[in-house]
Amino acid sequence: MEKELLKIIADDWSDESDTHPDWLFYRTDEYISKIIDNPYSIFHPTLANIIQDIFPDLRGKKVCVPSSGDNRAVFAFHLLGAKVTSSDISVRQLANAEATAKKYGWDIEFVLDNTMTLEKIEEGAYDWVFTSNGVHVWIDDLTAMYKSIYKILNTTGVYTMCEIHPIDRPIDDCFGELKIRKPYGEIGPYFDGVNYHWRTQDYINAIARAGLSITRMEEFFDSRENGCYWFSELKRTSMTKDEINRYYDWHINPQAALPQWLSICAMKQTIKV
Repeated sequence: MEKELLKIIADDWSDESDTHPDWLFYRTDEYISKIIDNPYSIFHPTLANIIQDIFPDLRGKKVCVPSSGDNRAVFAFHLLGAKVTSSDISVRQLANAEATAKKYGWDIEFVLDNTMTLEKIEEGAYDWVFTSNGVHVWIDDLTAMYKSIYKILNTTGVYTMCEIHPIDRPIDDCFGELKIRKPYGEIGPYFDGVNYHWRTQDYINAIARAGLSITRMEEFFDSRENGCYWFSELKRTSMTKDEINRYYDWHINPQAALPQWLSICAMKQTIKV
């Protein structure tokens, strides 16, 4: 990706980190206490189960979170006992996350780096690499990204991603009806040339080209209890139970009949059949 486009992304996320109500909410003592009380609480229950299946005990494991964003996953993994490296291209995202870590006395490494290269991250050092929702739309070369992830994993390392399901991308955000706004095969880029709508096959093919062996894929619906697909966690705090339930009833909201989330797991070690 060209430097100008990378700067657009980094600047946009720095502005969001400093000003957006959701990002500010995630750094409140109230929200951080939720992570401290139960680190798994910030994850969808299906994703939490995937994590626990991969690593029943994260203590002592080396974990890298590229494009770490709001760093909630980083904080959770640290609290579960992992040695965590948080990497991002946004100076302000990292600075705000590091300030939170220092406030609570958490020993977390923060590195300013591009997920498509990960040039500053130690090669062959990590047991697990995790990318969360919102990473892939900013990546214009999935294979380069996954090759970088392959590079930093140790010989038996695992990669896990969780993203909005690609089936969502052609659908217009229109409550109460299922309205298609573009063909599934059109991946972009959109919005100033930095936003990509990758398909499931694009993820799988790029992971395979990078040399990783896919071990698991899950497609799942948003959690009615703590989901954030239809609205943010901050907005949820001001909604009634009936208002929330309407989004999860596919008879009222047809889009709820489709999966909202996709998770893929892969290993560096080649699987022998």
